[in-house]
Formats: sequence, structure tokens, C-alpha cells
Amino acid sequence: MSTSSETVRTTAASGAATQEGEDGTRLTLRASVLGRPDAPVLHDVGLDVSPGEILTVVGPSGCGKSTLLRTLAGLLSPLSGAVEQDGRPLTGPSADRALVFQEDALLPWRTLRGNVELPLAISGVPRAERRVRAESWLGRVGLSAQAGQLPHRVSGGQRQRAQLARALAGSPRAVLLDEPFGALDAQTRSGMQDLLVEVLRGTSATVVFVTHDVDEALFLGDRVALLGVGRVAAVRDVPRPRDRDALDDPARAALRRAVLSSLGT
Repeated sequence: MSTSSETVRTTAASGAATQEGEDGTRLTLRASVLGRPDAPVLHDVGLDVSPGEILTVVGPSGCGKSTLLRTLAGLLSPLSGAVEQDGRPLTGPSADRALVFQEDALLPWRTLRGNVELPLAISGVPRAERRVRAESWLGRVGLSAQAGQLPHRVSGGQRQRAQLARALAGSPRAVLLDEPFGALDAQTRSGMQDLLVEVLRGTSATVVFVTHDVDEALFLGDRVALLGVGRVAAVRDVPRPRDRDALDDPARAALRRAVLSSLGT
């Protein structure tokens, strides 16, 4: 991937007009049962995501990772227990919480710029301001030159960068990502991970990132939540500093073994 840290920092500095998000929000689940009435998948969930942290979530297929994320997004209601944002019941979707899927979900008839502007338009942001904010975010993710392109004219990695820009342009207090890099090749995926870390440094957003990739979870997360069958098995702190090459660090290696063991691999 051609976007470098220097490029991201330079474009961020040039986008002084961009509005950053407010302080990150706290997301809390208390004794929650999650799923659909005829098919609950997670029981007695207790989880507290601190403002501004990156929580990664891993677990075997079908264990409820996406259900957890959709509940935090307000798309699913808990079957019992409480789901809260900043101590208040979370009752539905909100612009405070942006959801990013594995499929880029860009509108094919709108340019990348138009896609990034769309949620701002829905929120009533004036045309001139949303153009400035969209251009700034496209620059921050390395897409200034592709701003006028339609989604089918750019690569999968570029579409995911545009989706990330769209999610962050609205200054959400929480960003919820459901395996957003799962369909990308290894090199592009690594670049997207680096880019995500870089752009989040300019915000205070709380992040919940679902992945099936253990190394991705340990690179991105401040903490990692391990989901087992029907439950949250554990939440573990991830050793820092964040270093992709620190595979021989004893604490990181031990955590990696624990996560792989929880996945049955």
C-alpha cells in the first residue's frame, strides 16, 4: 500500500478545518443476553469499553462477535440485561456510533467524495463545510487523487479506506468495525491496520474491532476480548508498545498462545 505515515500526518496537518470527534464514549453491557428471541447466542455478558480505547474481539465462527457489535451499534436490542452508553440505556442507532462492515457498502453511483459527504448531508451539515470535511478525510486516508472516482474504478483497499473516511468524517464518539479488512490481501491488510492506528490518533473515538485474525487483534487492541461459545471468556490487556515485530516478547507470546487456545487452534 502506498499511503505512508508521513503522508497521513501531512494531510492531517493540512486539514485544519476538519472537525474531530468529541471525547470517546463508554460502552457497557451488564448481565446481557444477546441475539434474537429464537436464537440467543451470548449469555450473561459483562463488558466495559473505556472511552478512547481500542477493544478487539476474537472468537470462533458463530460465537456471537457480529451480534455483540450490532448490539453496541443499536441494531439489536438485548434480550435481557442492560446495554449502556455513558451510563444511559442504549436504545437504537446513533450518529455517535459509526459501524464499518467487511463489505465496503459504498453507493456505486456516488464518487468516493460523494460517499464520504453522504452522512454529513444527512446530518444537515452545509454543503461547503461537508465538502471541506470530506476532502480532508480523503486526504488523511491517502485518497485525494481518487476523490472523484466511482467505487468500481478503485481497488478494494481504496474502497475500504473510503469507507473508513466516511465513518470518521461524521466525528463519531465510537467506531464499531466488523472484520473490515478480512477480504483484503495480506499486504493491503497490513497497510490498512497501520492507517487505522494513524488516523485514530487524531480522534478520541472509542473503537470495538471484531476480527478472526489473532495477530491483527494483538496489534490493534489495547485490550482483547475472547469470546467462547455463548459467553465472553476473558478480557486481557495487550502488552505495549504497539509493535508488529515484537513476536518474541514473552508477554505478547504468552497472550498469543492464550488467544489461540481460546479459539481451539
